[in-house]
Amino acid sequence: MTVVFSLHPRLVADTVFVADWALSRVVAMNDARYPWLILIPRRDGATEIFDLSAEDRRTMIEEIARASDGLKSLTAAAKINVGALGNLVPQLHVHIVARNPGDAAWPGPVWGQGSAQPYEQGALDAFVRQLVNAL
Repeated sequence: MTVVFSLHPRLVADTVFVADWALSRVVAMNDARYPWLILIPRRDGATEIFDLSAEDRRTMIEEIARASDGLKSLTAAAKINVGALGNLVPQLHVHIVARNPGDAAWPGPVWGQGSAQPYEQGALDAFVRQLVNAL
């Protein structure tokens, strides 16, 4: 029996598709305050990194590095934040956020800081195109 990969409804509502890599679905958070990627391993039932096989964990780390490097190159961010919280969305997912002094939450975490400000559609489309080229 084949398991069909699906995203948690909150990830569907808050993000836009960028790419599928060897392990992860890459999506962009629809919040214009921060350039923000999320990697979601396409493994049914995974809620923690240790739920992945050793091979998948190695792939996950390489994909995190690839996404981080691409996002930093694209945005010239001062810092790339990487985190896997999962308190609201239990499906394993890793946030990669480009940060700069003076952004809406600097120097604190982005979580729980105000409300998301969705991109205008043209700006979102352009951002996704830039991500595809940078990654």
